[in-house]
Amino acid sequence: MRDARTLRGFRDILPLTAITKESMLDKIKEVFRAFGFVPIETPHLEYAEVLVGKGSEEIQKELYKFKDQGGRDVALRFDQTVPLARFVVQNKHKLSFPFKRYVIGNVFRGERSQAGRYREFTQCDFDFIGTKSIFADMEIIQLINGSLTALGIENFTISINNRKILNGLTSYLAIKDKIEDILRIIDKIEKIGEDSVRKELLEIVKLSANQIDEIIKFISIRQNDDNFFEITQNYKTYNELMKEGIEELEDIFEILKTLDINPQNYKIDFSIARGLGYYTGIVYETTLDDLPSMGSVCSGGRYDKLTQSFSKDDLAGVGASIGIDRLIAVLEKLELMKGKNTTAKVLILNIDSNYTQNIYKLAENLRKQQIQTEVYPDTLNMKKQFKYANSKGHNFVIIIGENEVKNNTIVLKNMVTGEQTKAKNLEELIKMINLYL
Repeated sequence: MRDARTLRGFRDILPLTAITKESMLDKIKEVFRAFGFVPIETPHLEYAEVLVGKGSEEIQKELYKFKDQGGRDVALRFDQTVPLARFVVQNKHKLSFPFKRYVIGNVFRGERSQAGRYREFTQCDFDFIGTKSIFADMEIIQLINGSLTALGIENFTISINNRKILNGLTSYLAIKDKIEDILRIIDKIEKIGEDSVRKELLEIVKLSANQIDEIIKFISIRQNDDNFFEITQNYKTYNELMKEGIEELEDIFEILKTLDINPQNYKIDFSIARGLGYYTGIVYETTLDDLPSMGSVCSGGRYDKLTQSFSKDDLAGVGASIGIDRLIAVLEKLELMKGKNTTAKVLILNIDSNYTQNIYKLAENLRKQQIQTEVYPDTLNMKKQFKYANSKGHNFVIIIGENEVKNNTIVLKNMVTGEQTKAKNLEELIKMINLYL
C-alpha cells in the first residue's frame, strides 16, 4: 500500500472550486472575445534554452529543469509570456498583426508555497502584439477592468506606472547600470516596507543616502496628492525618457476619463516596478481593496523587446495575466466565493425501478432544452436522495413514481424556496424550471 499524497506546493482541486473556476474563466473569455482576442495554446514543456535567462533571478531559481527521455534539456513554463514570444516568431507567417490573443493554462514555479501561491497554478493571459500604440496599453486596462467587473468584483485598484519613468530616474541619478537590482527591491516596498527597502538599496546596491532619498521621495508620490500634476511636470525636466514616460501616462488617463470605468478602480503609482526584466513601458498591478495583503491578482505591462531572443524583427507587445488561483483564494478568504458541487440544475429521483424508462426519457428531453439534468443511479428511499440533492446544490428535484405515472403528472420541488408543484406535461415543467433559472 502506498500513501495517497500530493507533492508539496501542489494540490487537488475539488468540485466546488473547480466549478467556480470554470465559471469564472467562461465569464472572462466573454470579455476577451468582446475585444476581438482569439485563443491559442502552447506546450507546458519547452526547450530549456527558451526559458533559461528569462524572467527575474528569483524565477530562474524556481524553474523546473530536467532531461527528457531523449537526453534533451527541457523545462516547464514558468509563465505564458516567454512561450508567447517563441510562438509569435515561429508562427508569424500564419498570423495577422496586430495580433490579439488570450491563453489559459497551468504554469510551474518551485517557489515557497503559501496562501494563494502554489507551485502549479493557472494563468489567464491576454496580449496585444505588433503595435506600439498607446491605445493598446489602454485596452489592456479596459480588459482588466472588464474581467474583474464580469466576475462581480467591485472594490479593486489597477495601479499603473511606466518603466520609462523609473529608467529615466535611475539615469538622472547616474545609477542606470544598477537598475535591475533597484527595481527588484522597490517592487517589494508594499511587502517589506520603506525601511527595509532603504536598507537593501544601501547594503545590496550600494547607493548613497542622497540617491536613496530621491528614489523613496519619488515612489512615495501619490495621485491623490493635491499638487500631483505639478510635481510630475517638474520631473519631466530630468531627461527625455522621464518626460516620455510621464506623458504616456497622461495620455492614457485622458482616454480613461472618457470611458465608463469607475475612476476609483485605477490610479498612478510610481512604486510599481514589476521585477521582470523584459518590461519596457506601461506596467500594471491589480489588488483587491478588501484584501490587499494577498498581493496582485492581475499584473503585466509593455514589453517591446521580448522577441529579440528569437528574432531580429521588432515585435512590440503589451499584456497582462490574471492569476485565477490566487483570485479564488482571495474570494474564499473574503467568503465571497459562491458555488455548488454540481453542474446540474435538476436531480430526478429514482424511487421505483418500474419507472426507470420514464425518468431517463424525461432527463433526455430536459437536456435537449439545455437544462442540465442528473438522474440518481440507485433506487433508494427519498430521504437519502434528497440529502444527496442538498449536499450537491441542485436547484430542483423531480419526482416520478406510481402516483405520478397514473395521474400523468410530474412533481417538481424547488430546493431553494421549498415550494412543491405539479406539472401536467413536459412543456409546463420546462416553463416552471426556466421561471426560476
